[in-house]
Amino acid sequence: MSTPATTETGGVGKLNGLPRPELVKQLLACLDVPRWADEIADRRPFADTDEVYRAADAAAPGLTGEEIHQALAAHPRIGERASGADTSSSWSRSEQSGVDASDTELTRALREGNEEYERRFGHVYLVCASGRSGAELLEILRSRLDNDPETEMRIVADELRKIARLRLAKVIEG
Repeated sequence: MSTPATTETGGVGKLNGLPRPELVKQLLACLDVPRWADEIADRRPFADTDEVYRAADAAAPGLTGEEIHQALAAHPRIGERASGADTSSSWSRSEQSGVDASDTELTRALREGNEEYERRFGHVYLVCASGRSGAELLEILRSRLDNDPETEMRIVADELRKIARLRLAKVIEG
């Protein structure tokens, strides 16, 4: 996913000027993994948006199983509205806006699919939901139930990176 470069006076300038604790707090809303946020913050100052994304991409491949599970704990089930007024909850509600909560058959199928997924893999089903309908998210969930745990963990790590990148764009633009 390509994002146009931003000059130092734009959103990247704001990131460069934030006190480190505030920058880390904003980065943790993108991916709740302190090491990831710290590694990005350590790479400041950023020349442009692409450099921020490169820093995020460089920190993400080394996510440990423990870090992935930590990040998963911060995500609500697909089809369930995140509660809370924090930034991450607000983004989650927006990202899952394609799930029609009034469709009782869909919400039932998602709930049952989530439960089956969690029994199989021991963690919440995660997918980058932005721009996808509830039916698409359910179809993806069902297709992933046949994966072995190792394959599924690789997919989850990739989905976390996608979500983090989308959210990072919001931090930059914010």
